[in-house]
Amino acid sequence: MPTAVDSPAAEVVVANGKRAGAVRARRDESLTGWAFAAPFAVLFVLFLVVPAGYGLYLSFTGETLTGANSDLVGFANYAEALGDPDMWRSFGNTVWFTVLSTIPLVVLSLAFALLVNLGLPGRWLWRLSFFLPYLLASTVVVLFWAWMYNPKLGLFNGVLAEFGIAPIAWLQNPNVAMISVVLTTLWWTIGFNFLLYLAALQNIPEQQFEAAAIDGAGKWRQLFSIVIPQLAPTTALILTLQVLASLKVFDQIYMLTNGGPAGSTRPIVQYIYEAGFTGYRFGYSSAISYLFFAIIVAISIAQYKLINRRSAQ
Repeated sequence: MPTAVDSPAAEVVVANGKRAGAVRARRDESLTGWAFAAPFAVLFVLFLVVPAGYGLYLSFTGETLTGANSDLVGFANYAEALGDPDMWRSFGNTVWFTVLSTIPLVVLSLAFALLVNLGLPGRWLWRLSFFLPYLLASTVVVLFWAWMYNPKLGLFNGVLAEFGIAPIAWLQNPNVAMISVVLTTLWWTIGFNFLLYLAALQNIPEQQFEAAAIDGAGKWRQLFSIVIPQLAPTTALILTLQVLASLKVFDQIYMLTNGGPAGSTRPIVQYIYEAGFTGYRFGYSSAISYLFFAIIVAISIAQYKLINRRSAQ
């Protein structure tokens, strides 16, 4: 005869008990996770969500540093920004800097990583030499390069004088100033991309190169048929990070040229800063900030879709 424990009612009770225990375990695990995440969540809300929301509110007001004219003005700030030629010129400078810096920062970092990965003597020294400038503060980098760009005492004009070439006003000539800033940025930040490429190169299986060599593929064929396709995800990551970083450029330009000469190097971030803290128009500067944010989001989405489309091919 079946016992009470073997009865259907007892089985239901046992099953319900197990289910309840599983639910309690999941709830306890969830509470533990939230407990660990709570400090970050609080800081995230206080220092990102709240300021972002307040900045969006300010963009619809005439708020100034003095507190006057803080009434809601609707989309007037946005309309003014879209018709502001100085804002568009600053945005054009930002795009031009992004184009000038992104391409060499990708190509040169890949070339340096390939050279080091070939097995040059003293590989640790090459890695240190390329990455060390990236660890320096922007003020140190700017001070170092500003002396080299000095029209009378700088290293670059000193070298040009040895070849009988007239000195160049590196930071004072509107046609040269942006290129000078890009050169400084290349020296300063190329080490990060270099390390990403070097790590990706070292993860490519050696068997692929051995099989290609057996099939008669030379170094150049291996480069274009094995290395570059294998590095495609790393290249996509570097391109995304580099474009976003270049669009947000501020430090080196502000300290090297202060946006000059004649506004030829002033980026959009500096224009936002000047509108808010020099022109005292917090509402207007907030509106420009959110327009720039929308442009960055659009560029990021387009870049993401383009990279995914190429990866799917």
